[in-house]
Amino acid sequence: MVALLQRWLRDAPRSATVRSAVLTASLFLIVSISLYPGLRSIGVLLHAVFTGSYVPGYHSVLLVNFPNEQAARDIGRSVMERRLAASVNILPRTFTMYYWKGEIQDASEILMLVKTKTSRIQDVVDYVRSIHPYANPEALSFPVGDGSQAYMKWMDDAVPDD
Repeated sequence: MVALLQRWLRDAPRSATVRSAVLTASLFLIVSISLYPGLRSIGVLLHAVFTGSYVPGYHSVLLVNFPNEQAARDIGRSVMERRLAASVNILPRTFTMYYWKGEIQDASEILMLVKTKTSRIQDVVDYVRSIHPYANPEALSFPVGDGSQAYMKWMDDAVPDD
């Protein structure tokens, strides 16, 4: 027992150094991994600023179906009044087939395209769901990969970052 204690006391300084190095390396790795998304975003934005290029995915298009044109117009106007979107398009009469309660349903619907910043998609979805006439409204978003720089700038000005 005494020999074990003596060995431990002799190896303790080296062991503490190893533990300190492992702890420091682990902490560095954890901080690097947790900061990577934010640092990458900042890097992409700086690249876009200096090169004048578009940042893919910064804007999105959201698809929402409605049972009739009046519901689409009312909710579209409400979304615009709340500055949740830069633009809303209402496309007349789409033919939809979907599963509902285990059966295939056919319906005539109105499709609305909502163009906004990707950072605002969840706000738009939450708001539309809160007032939509369907129990489970369709709300699908697609990031914009590229487009007219002037149009993207206009969208930035039209939709606040809130």
